[in-house]
Amino acid sequence: MSQVFCKFPLYKVTRDLSAVAMGLSPAETVIVNARLVNVATREIEENAGVAVVKGRIAAVGDVRHCIGPETRVIDACGRYLAPGLIDGHIHIESSMLTPCEYARAVIPHGTTAIMPDPHEICNLLGIEGVKFMIEDSKRTPLKAMFTFPSCVPAVEDFEDTGAEITAEDVKQAMQWEEVVGLGEMMNFPGIQYGAEGPHAIVAETLKAGKTVTGHYPSEDARGLNAYLCSGAANCHESVTAEQALLKMRRGMLAFFREGSAWRDLKETANVLKENPTIDTRYASLCSDDTHPETLCSKGHMDHILRRAVEEGIDPLTAIQMTTLNVSANYHLDREMGIVAPGRVADLILIDDLKQFNVSLVLIDGEIVAENGRLLAEVEPPRYERAAVRVMNLDPVKGEDFRIACDKPVQTVRVIEVIGGKSVTRAKTADLTARDGLLHADPARDILKVGVFDRHHNSGRNSFGFVKGFGIGEGAMASTVSHDAHNLIVVGTNDEDMALAANTLIECGGGMAAVKDGKVLAVVPLPIAGLMSDRTAPEMAKVVAALDRAWHDIGCNLPSPFITMALLALACIPELRLTNRGLVDCVRFCFTDLFVGKTDPQN
Repeated sequence: MSQVFCKFPLYKVTRDLSAVAMGLSPAETVIVNARLVNVATREIEENAGVAVVKGRIAAVGDVRHCIGPETRVIDACGRYLAPGLIDGHIHIESSMLTPCEYARAVIPHGTTAIMPDPHEICNLLGIEGVKFMIEDSKRTPLKAMFTFPSCVPAVEDFEDTGAEITAEDVKQAMQWEEVVGLGEMMNFPGIQYGAEGPHAIVAETLKAGKTVTGHYPSEDARGLNAYLCSGAANCHESVTAEQALLKMRRGMLAFFREGSAWRDLKETANVLKENPTIDTRYASLCSDDTHPETLCSKGHMDHILRRAVEEGIDPLTAIQMTTLNVSANYHLDREMGIVAPGRVADLILIDDLKQFNVSLVLIDGEIVAENGRLLAEVEPPRYERAAVRVMNLDPVKGEDFRIACDKPVQTVRVIEVIGGKSVTRAKTADLTARDGLLHADPARDILKVGVFDRHHNSGRNSFGFVKGFGIGEGAMASTVSHDAHNLIVVGTNDEDMALAANTLIECGGGMAAVKDGKVLAVVPLPIAGLMSDRTAPEMAKVVAALDRAWHDIGCNLPSPFITMALLALACIPELRLTNRGLVDCVRFCFTDLFVGKTDPQN
């Protein structure tokens, strides 16, 4: 493992570790009287201990002989000792926090390592955006083991982005010590049908001996076989037990996702409940996207462990899923994810195996958090605001949202969002034109949606209709709009939609809610329109105010801004709207807003 992730590479300290294990040298730190969660054998070892030196584990079991006069002794007092928790797939940007502040929020909850995919900021700032994330993460003890974005744009030729990633970029990034793999390969049709671009990107990753992370939301078993031939090692897109089980059976790690909006664990946990005898090495847990209020009120991987147990997963299995199963998938199990000699001393003490209250966190053998309080020093973020501002868009007017129609009644395609799910449904509705224009119909929960190119001010903007948000009046806007992160606006009337959009254009990006010509709440996100430099508690407060504002205008979805953020993501079924038009995400082609009209050329 690269020294950027540990105090010392193993090859440099094997003699030191062996000397401590044999009692020839004292350990720096020893933990005694613990109940060891052994993720190798899925059992509890009673009255166990661990000896640590040089940031690594030297001995496990009876370690009293490793104690010297200067050794720091931690009495676990019967608490459970487990490996530090690992989130194997996450987008830090979705928390609206910088990597520094994200680390400050999750370390006290027992998270010691994450595998971030920074494709959100990469869509805006390209490789420089990825470098920004990597450098900022180095100010913290959290092991941020990056996967380099594979699909920028998410689906080629369907939207305007601020950058483009090529196979040559991936080749370069795979030489970086901070990169452990390739970010989620969302272009699964390109892989299935032999497109040169995605296969070249995968090839550079495989040549570097690093992990290809996956993204396969389809239920097509034949297509899964083809997709797995790319070397894709894991996938977080399963929303049913059947999808997850098929991936596990084909040797793909299935992440059971439980984020702020995508709460798939209730369904995917059934894999283990309905098949109690299957091997669980290809099952894991991840958050994917988590907002600051969730981090502050519920936690991170500790919260997901609680949810897993609530859904009937055995506690020891759940811990395996968040430690060893993840590290093995990234070929890091000889370094982390298990309490065993030679591994890095990323350790947590847990009070019980139901609530998973984390009372002590060590990273590289150093105490970094205790009883929910961060003890490690984290440097404040440093950046130039001008370098990370992305808002190349002129103010808009209400008339810009008009949808002309030459029929008295027009059947239109409608995107239906589903609370707590990343997929949408393709629906249709009949709308009555007034003065040659189509309008939102809040009484039927049919709202207008618009997407504006904020990268190039190209004028390539598109409009459509969406249902499922439930708002009866007003509008909401966001520059968090996966993956191109163009400006997206949803509302009941054109004037409020324009006000919501202009509020964000003025502040450089973020999220806003508007009603009757007044701004109810706004969350400024000055870093690429994705992140703030505020702390998690500060962000939780302003996001909670936005949630209340969205509730005031009638939206009752859980984490509605995350649901809204996926309206333009053209790699997930069934229907999406990018700045270039309405996309059929089953056939992967543009389709016309008006049913019966010839689809646009693709």
